[in-house]
Amino acid sequence: MIIRVVVVDDHEIVRKGIVAYLQTECDIEVVGEASSGNDGADLILQTKPDVVLMDLMMENGSGIEATAKVMREFPACKIIILTSYYDDKQVFPAIEAGAFSYILKTSSASEIADAVKKAGAGENVIEPKVAGKMMTSFRTEQRKAHDELTERELEVLLCIGDGLTNQEIGDKLYIGIKTVKTHVSNILSKLDVHDRTQAAVYVHKNDIVKQED
Repeated sequence: MIIRVVVVDDHEIVRKGIVAYLQTECDIEVVGEASSGNDGADLILQTKPDVVLMDLMMENGSGIEATAKVMREFPACKIIILTSYYDDKQVFPAIEAGAFSYILKTSSASEIADAVKKAGAGENVIEPKVAGKMMTSFRTEQRKAHDELTERELEVLLCIGDGLTNQEIGDKLYIGIKTVKTHVSNILSKLDVHDRTQAAVYVHKNDIVKQED
């Protein structure tokens, strides 16, 4: 199978170098090249390639904008972001826009060609540094605010969810009213809620239950 490819990069030397190398691969056909995001998006929608190598930082339309436009109108396309950037401000918007793979320009020519072939076969490639950022973000998102509560604070939160007053909480947990107030204050802060009512809603919204010993 011949993989039809478009290369979009505003650095002519880089773009021409990539195109020249890809053209030496018998199973890859470069069907076009562009030097800006807007021109690249138009070219992609005209030529309908299998795979695109897309730079991020370009004038006249960024790679992120171009990726988003192509994904809206031609979602079958596999867009490989090829860039020097791997900071959060670039990585996540590109992935959210629909990028299929994300590799760095420090990759060798053979690695870039390999990424193109894998994309053509439906296999994505994510630069290890980028993958690490994605996993860190995923783990952070998976953690709930109440995971930061101590065991006692969680007990107090559950009591709040049951509608108990501070005095009733103190009586149930055998702690002083001043201690209860301290726990409530810490809970509101950690959950980033303004009052007990919001804390109670949080309990039910997140289906928090007492942990069995």
